[in-house]
Amino acid sequence: MPVPVNLALQGGGAHGAFTWGVLDSILADERIVIRAISGASAGAMNAVALVEGYADGGREGARRQLRQFWERIGDQGRFSPIQRNLFDLLFGRWNIEETPGYLWWEWMSQITSPYETNPLDLNPLRDVLTETIDFKKVRGCSEIQLFINATDVHTGRIAVFEHKDLTPAHVLASACLPKLFRAVEIKGVPYWDGGYTGNPALFPLFYANDCGDLVIVQLNRVVRKQLPTSARAIENRLNEITFNASLLGELRAIAFVQKLLDEGRVSEDRYRRLRLHRIDADQALHDLQPSSKANTGPDFIAWLFERGAKAGKHWLAQHFDALGVRETLDLDAIVKGSAD
Repeated sequence: MPVPVNLALQGGGAHGAFTWGVLDSILADERIVIRAISGASAGAMNAVALVEGYADGGREGARRQLRQFWERIGDQGRFSPIQRNLFDLLFGRWNIEETPGYLWWEWMSQITSPYETNPLDLNPLRDVLTETIDFKKVRGCSEIQLFINATDVHTGRIAVFEHKDLTPAHVLASACLPKLFRAVEIKGVPYWDGGYTGNPALFPLFYANDCGDLVIVQLNRVVRKQLPTSARAIENRLNEITFNASLLGELRAIAFVQKLLDEGRVSEDRYRRLRLHRIDADQALHDLQPSSKANTGPDFIAWLFERGAKAGKHWLAQHFDALGVRETLDLDAIVKGSAD
């Protein structure tokens, strides 16, 4: 009998192709069945591609659709103004912070807004979504529940959208970086990237179904031992901290409730005990700088997929037997700030 799991998929730009690899490994393992997914930004893109493919062809359909989606991203990346320079190509480097296109974008984003530089609101992701994802199939899928989140610009609070309501606009909202794109308006409300308020949001999965195992695929590094001293390094670390803050806050809250349950201070009739697990990219992508999240070249997308698939297979080999039995994520270490 397959073991049911819920998935929470973090955002991280092009690094979302690592999550694609992880998902491919999970989908290929018939011992596991996915019951619900929560995603933000690139995690939301992976989620809708998986659900659309699953609605059309089960787990193999989901694998095909994820591949089609990311290969389309890679095709778009061939024409991006941000490309690796000759030195990077010769030495197999994926970081692009010293390339003319990235330096130009970095400079422009500090002095102008997308309302000035992108008056037509052009967004290549919009084309990819409309060309590769059939949102009628996403909305009609009954096998997998889907939640994606964005940030309400007016209130600063999280907004969670369910699969029955999803359109391309909801995914664009979840992936809207405000220095790069105009806010996405849905029914008169402007939204920015969901990573600011839930990266990804865990709470929609608490009572979505009776599944007790929640697997988080985390792209943003939690711990870095090196002190950032350059302006770019400081900005990069601030971004990592920002895009992990909401997730760490939810994990601390879960740890608190779990402790109350262990001590018998609250009833399990009212509060659920969750078994949390995490597949992270810390080791697989440790040599990458945050600038590489803007690298959507097809060779890099393929490289990320291979790293993710390897990490997924490794995690399954190490921890599959824990599913349905115990958690493998050390919540106590997260609360104390000692988790790597």
